[in-house]
This record gives sequence, C-alpha cells and structure tokens, in this order.
Amino acid sequence: MTDTTAIERDSAHRPWPLPSWPWVMFQSWQDLLFAHWPLPASTLRAMVPPQLEIEHFDGSAWVGQTPFRLCELRPRYLPALPKLSDFPEMNLRTYVRYRDKPGIFFFTLDADSWLAVLGARALFWLPYRHAQMKVERKKGRIHYHSRRQGAEWKASYQATGGWFHPEPGTLEYFLTERYALYTVLPNGSVVRGEIHHRRWSIATAEAEVVRNTVPAAHGLDLPEHPPLLHLAARQDTLIWPPMLA
Repeated sequence: MTDTTAIERDSAHRPWPLPSWPWVMFQSWQDLLFAHWPLPASTLRAMVPPQLEIEHFDGSAWVGQTPFRLCELRPRYLPALPKLSDFPEMNLRTYVRYRDKPGIFFFTLDADSWLAVLGARALFWLPYRHAQMKVERKKGRIHYHSRRQGAEWKASYQATGGWFHPEPGTLEYFLTERYALYTVLPNGSVVRGEIHHRRWSIATAEAEVVRNTVPAAHGLDLPEHPPLLHLAARQDTLIWPPMLA
C-alpha cells in the first residue's frame, strides 16, 4: 500500500496549507496526458457558473482534456479492491478561482466504472458520466479509446522529452499545480474539494489523435491547431470531502 503519510509530509510546494480535517480517499493517476488549448475567456463564460472567476495565463483561458488510468482507488484505512479500484478516466476542464484559491472546474468526467460514476455524483457533486474505455501500452506508447453517446476520444501518445517539475510562473505550472476542485450547487452555493499530491513531474509529449468529439459534445469549439501536450507517469493523490467554500 502506498505510503500516504509521506505524501502528506511533502507539502512545502502547496500554495496554501493542507486542510486541518482528515482526507477520505486515495487515488493514483497513471499514464496521464495533459492536452491543452487556449481560448478566450468570453467563449467559456456561459459554460462556467458566474460564481467562479475564469483564470487567464498570458491573456487566454485554457481548456484541458486529460485521459489517464485511475488506480488503487480506496477509502482511507481500507485496501483497494481488485476490478473495482482500477479503471480508465478522462476529464474535460478549465481553470478557475473562487475568492483566494485557484482550482479546476469540470465540464465532464468520464469513467469506465458505474460505481465510481454513481458514487462521485452522489458524494462529490461532480458531473461524472459512464463511458466504455480501453487503455493499452505497446512499446512505451499509450493507446486510449473512450466512447459514450455523442462523445469519443481515440488517440495514442508518448513522452518526447525528459521529466521536469514545472516552475512557478510558467504556463506548465498554471495548468498542472492545482489543489482544489470546484462545483456549484443548484442553489448557487460553491463547493470546494481539496486535494493533495507531490509536485507534478511531467514531460513534453506527442499524440496521434484519430477522433476527439468530447469537447464539441459540451459546446466547446477548440482551435484547429494542435494542443499543448504533456505526459505524467504517475501522481498519487489524497482527496478530502467537499465543503462549502
């Protein structure tokens, strides 16, 4: 079992202190691709609740699509369960701020696990959807296929450069080093979910995208130029229960 105490102790890089209450869930994100596109914030404004400020970097808002394998999902103090704790997941997101804390707002989170979808919707108020997914690694290259009604992602990708930690002030840091998830309830209340992990270690990447209709399924018209791509091999993550922000 992963040493979660060591993860908690490695917190000097965080933009704010760890929550004072206990975390409740562990997840390991593996073979995670960051695909990012710049967009005018005005394009996203109607899709993001007005309570949340859309963040910019160099004058642009950013949309990210992140396919990965979710592994070792388990509640605190309990072991991961075979066939229930490992499955593919992919999210579509943008970057926001509420008051003094930056974070992530999800347009969708697709997962090949009905249990995860139902649990996350009920307990974390996140827009999870079930999709049929398949991930394979062949000769160091990741082949990923996700499909649900009206939304499909089929691509292969791999790292092209050495691993590095994004430095504060860089675009890579802005896009990756996020420690809060935001959702807005029907009554207008803002809910924040705190997370914690070690600093991201990423590499530049290349991808062959055969089909990607996920953004269009959520009303996003992405630029025609290729996305900015980075790959992360593994990120072990602690998750706290959502709280009113």
